[in-house]
Amino acid sequence: MAQTVKMGVIGLGNMGSAHALHIAGGEIPGMELTAVADRSEARRQWAKENLPATVKIFCEGSELIESGACEAVEIATPHYQHPELSIMAMDHGLHVMCEKPAGVYTKQVREMNEKAAQSDVVFGMMFNQRTNCVYRKMHELVHGGTLGAIKRVNWIITDWYRTQAYYDSGSWRATWAGEGGGVLLNQCPHNLDLMQWICGMPQKVRAFCHIGKWHHIEVEDDVTAYLEFPNGATGVFVTTTGDAPGTNRFEITLEKGKLVCENDVLTLTELAENERTFCFTCPEGFKQPEKRTYTVETDGRNPQHNGVLEAFAGRILHGTPLVAEGVEGINGLTLSNAMHLSSWLDKTIELPIDEDLFLAELNKRRATSKVKTGEDKVFDLSGTYGSEKK
Repeated sequence: MAQTVKMGVIGLGNMGSAHALHIAGGEIPGMELTAVADRSEARRQWAKENLPATVKIFCEGSELIESGACEAVEIATPHYQHPELSIMAMDHGLHVMCEKPAGVYTKQVREMNEKAAQSDVVFGMMFNQRTNCVYRKMHELVHGGTLGAIKRVNWIITDWYRTQAYYDSGSWRATWAGEGGGVLLNQCPHNLDLMQWICGMPQKVRAFCHIGKWHHIEVEDDVTAYLEFPNGATGVFVTTTGDAPGTNRFEITLEKGKLVCENDVLTLTELAENERTFCFTCPEGFKQPEKRTYTVETDGRNPQHNGVLEAFAGRILHGTPLVAEGVEGINGLTLSNAMHLSSWLDKTIELPIDEDLFLAELNKRRATSKVKTGEDKVFDLSGTYGSEKK
C-alpha cells in the first residue's frame, strides 16, 4: 500500500491556500500535494509562485478530478459547490475532504450523503474544532453520563468580528446567490456542529436573523435562536460578526453540574447530589446542593486543520478514525437551515425541516440577490491557521 495520499485542493481562497501550503510543506504525515485548481487566474499564478513545481494547476475542479493527478481532494470552494464537486469526485473514485459547511441546503447535502453511502471512498468533513481538547473533554463529560441529563444550553459566540472590507473581498461573499447565507453559514458551522455533537439535536427552533444589521450586506450578520430538545432541555444560541470585543461562552447545565467553556478554559461546577433528587427531597426552601468548582484538566492537544487532514490520510492508508465523518455535516446545516426558515416565516420550526419549503424560500432570495463586482481578495492567514478565519 502507498505510504502517502496524493492530494488535490480545489479552491485557493483563504482556507484552500492555507491547506495547500501546509500539505506542500510536509506538515501532514501521509499526505502530499499533487494538484490544485482555482477559476481565478490570479490564484493560479499564486500557486505557480508559492507551490512546488511538481504540483499540477487546473482552472476547474472538474478538470482536476478527471486528471488522475490525485487520489483524494479537499473541496474548499464557495459553499454551493461543495456537494456538486464532492459527488463528482466520488463518482471518479476519489476520497473527499469537504470544507464546512457541507452545503447550503440539506436537500443538496442529503444527495451527497447518499452518494457517499454508495461509494467505496473515505468522506470527511473539515470540523477542525472537534480536535480542540476543551470541546473533546466537554463531549466526553456530557456523554459519559456522570453529570446526568442536559437541562440547559447557552452559547454566546460573538467573537466573529468582520469588517466591511472582509465582506467586500469576494464577489460571492455575503450574497444569497453566492454564499447562501451569512454568519450562520460561514462562521458558525463549527459551533452548530459542536453543539449538536456534544448536546444532540433539538426538536424545535425559533430564531431571529437580522439582515445586514451591522454591515452593508444582504444576508444575516446577527442571530438569536431559541432551541427545545427532546428531553425538555432548552437552549439559546447568539452570534454576530458585528461585536468588538466579542464573547465566546458555551454553558451546559446538567442535573449534576454546569460546564462553562470560556477563554479556552473549561470549568465544572459539580453538585454533590443530582438536582432533580435534591429538589424533591430537601426540606428547606432556599438551600442548594453542595457543590465544588474546578478547572477541568485536558490533554492539551489542539491540532486543528492539520489534525483533521492527518486523520483523513490515516483513514485512507490505515483505516483509522476520522475526526468527523462527512455524512455528519448535514446535522449542523439542518440547524442553520431551521434558523433561517424560522426567521423567514416568523414561526417556530420543528425538525426535521421541510427541505422543499426551505429551498423554495432560499430561491426567492437568490432570485433577487445582487451581483457584486470587483477583484476578489485573499487574506493572509499566517498565525491564524489554528482558528477559523474563513
